[in-house]
Amino acid sequence: MDLERALRLTNRNLIAFDLALGAGALMAPDATLRLLGHDEPSPDARHLFRRCGPIWLTFAAAHAVTERRDRPCDWWALAWLRGSEVATDAVWARSESFSRPGARAGLRLAGAFNLAVALGFGHLAHERPRRRTLSGRSDRARGYW
Repeated sequence: MDLERALRLTNRNLIAFDLALGAGALMAPDATLRLLGHDEPSPDARHLFRRCGPIWLTFAAAHAVTERRDRPCDWWALAWLRGSEVATDAVWARSESFSRPGARAGLRLAGAFNLAVALGFGHLAHERPRRRTLSGRSDRARGYW
């Protein structure tokens, strides 16, 4: 599998992952936190986690839009979006409420993953050939770049 195919598959998988994470955070925060290796959350931790649900659903929407439109500007947007998440899980991993073995390491690896896909999505935006539209104009000429 080449790099472009791997990144496109990762994008599709992130639609499902962020949709599940966002929905879980909103509808079943305690169970979702347990899956992540978190202890029983305090009420404030539960509500802070639920607060992230719409954020993850927005991520899922961004990945879906990029999958559908496949424009360089969308790949750049995903690169920035994932880049904004590089340090967040590593910061969260410092919480003493993650007691399951490997939970903290998994959160730190999530940051490395976000960095890798941010760089990969940026590469896709930069390296993709410009598509011609029915009018014969490129994406850049139409203002999508």
